[in-house]
Amino acid sequence: MKIKIINHEGKEYNLEVQPGDNLMAVAVEQGVKEIIADCGGGCACATCHCFIDNDWKDLVGEISPIENEMLDFTETDRKQTSRLACQITLTEELEGMEVHLPEEQ
Repeated sequence: MKIKIINHEGKEYNLEVQPGDNLMAVAVEQGVKEIIADCGGGCACATCHCFIDNDWKDLVGEISPIENEMLDFTETDRKQTSRLACQITLTEELEGMEVHLPEEQ
């Protein structure tokens, strides 16, 4: 299945993913350089901040209290659709999802 990541300048990354993949991990593996992922997916750094399009935000799951707290430490202002990519497990329902990246991590 495919998802699309779009950086702040409009560059698109079309990722080939599998159900069960972690969004941050596949983005890093497939060369999305704007996702820094300093903590390696431990929800401890907020350097995989992303914005989930409104059409998909209810399908990616609830924000945990730890993720919610970490989103307060992002370099770019938090939005209602802000998430940490390390906390999103991809499912078949997310086929075709678009994710946007902030200017800074």
